[in-house]
Amino acid sequence: MLTTRPRGTSDIIPGEVEAWQYLEEEIRRVCAEYGYSEIRTPIFEHTELFLRGVGDTTDIVEKEMYTFIDRGERSITLRPEGTASAVRAYLEDKLYAGPQPVKLYYIGPMFRYDRPQAGRFRQFHQFGVEVFGSHDAAIDAEVMAMAMDFYGRLGLKDLELHINSVGCPSCRPTLRHKLQEFFRPRLGDLCPNCQERFEKNPLRIIDCKEGRCHEAGADAPTTIDCLCEDCSCHFEAVKKHLDLLALPYLVDYRLVRGLDYYTHTAFEIMAKDIGAQSSIGGGGRYNKLVETCGGPPTPGIGYALGMERILLAMKNQNCAVPGTSGPDVFVVTAGKAAENEAFRLLFKIRGAGIASDKDYQDRSLKAQMKYAGKIGVKFVVIIGEEELAKGTALIRDMGAKEQISIGLGEVVDYLLNGLTDEKNRCQ
Repeated sequence: MLTTRPRGTSDIIPGEVEAWQYLEEEIRRVCAEYGYSEIRTPIFEHTELFLRGVGDTTDIVEKEMYTFIDRGERSITLRPEGTASAVRAYLEDKLYAGPQPVKLYYIGPMFRYDRPQAGRFRQFHQFGVEVFGSHDAAIDAEVMAMAMDFYGRLGLKDLELHINSVGCPSCRPTLRHKLQEFFRPRLGDLCPNCQERFEKNPLRIIDCKEGRCHEAGADAPTTIDCLCEDCSCHFEAVKKHLDLLALPYLVDYRLVRGLDYYTHTAFEIMAKDIGAQSSIGGGGRYNKLVETCGGPPTPGIGYALGMERILLAMKNQNCAVPGTSGPDVFVVTAGKAAENEAFRLLFKIRGAGIASDKDYQDRSLKAQMKYAGKIGVKFVVIIGEEELAKGTALIRDMGAKEQISIGLGEVVDYLLNGLTDEKNRCQ
């Protein structure tokens, strides 16, 4: 074999892709019901967008981005997340000039040089939503409720919604100072990454998954301890709206998320038994991000859900996924003389919107019938030399195990009626 796929990537093949298609259909359905419109951005951007937008002290920017110099000597990065690209499009395409708020969603691949593990890849896929232009705490509650609603439609259970407030530029310096005071005598107990974070971004130490850092920071000051009045009021309003929806949540004082742009609300959704990390999605507010990227002051909030991790959670919880949908009709031929007519008829059947196929392996009549049964078609259309001479075809109902001879010109209408009756019986 010439080569193998790169580590941390996967092929999504027939038998697996149907679950992805189902997931994407459910995404589009729930987004339409909540009033979100799809946006599609490039899979690579100028590196500066992520340096400014995601933050140069994050693990993504420091260690995980796929960055290269193109032939025009420009620094280009494969997008590691979707929010910065959505902000860039919001500004560049002047979406701010239309009615506000702007509610967007996206589905697509992201790229991070991370250690592959269960449900986590170097090329992975996210479904995300972004809302620009509203400070309202009800929007915070809406995006969280929307994510939980989506999971519920997939049949996922026993999920936990964790929420926190990470403050704003007004109160964050107080938290930073308190954290540095707390961790300074404990620096030797921290992992090397957190020792670096101590000066640049001590808030990230709280979120570290290393056992020793978790233990060292057990009694560290929390974001809630340092919130200004505006952040505190907003967080209380978010909780009130979640209570109005009777949506259970846990206030998680250690939840800070991994990106620098978050302000006010942050949240994650947790599922059990999907590997080392239990998060299957999360997000929060980023009220300064549009401004950071060169736009006017504009509040924003959003989330991103990892699609591989959703599918892994669905598999572990035995959630039902619609099966593979193959052709409804298979055209069988007996004898070379019938081949041309069968080929012509096949395309007439397809032209009527009926999924159909024929043999391309020069199989015998018996082998063709066996194959048709194996792929689960509802009807088989048989044309042999005798049928060709009479201008007819045999149609076999594979479920009823009955067959009828009709004129070639009547085949399409007969199949349409038969498939409609079959659909009605199944409902």
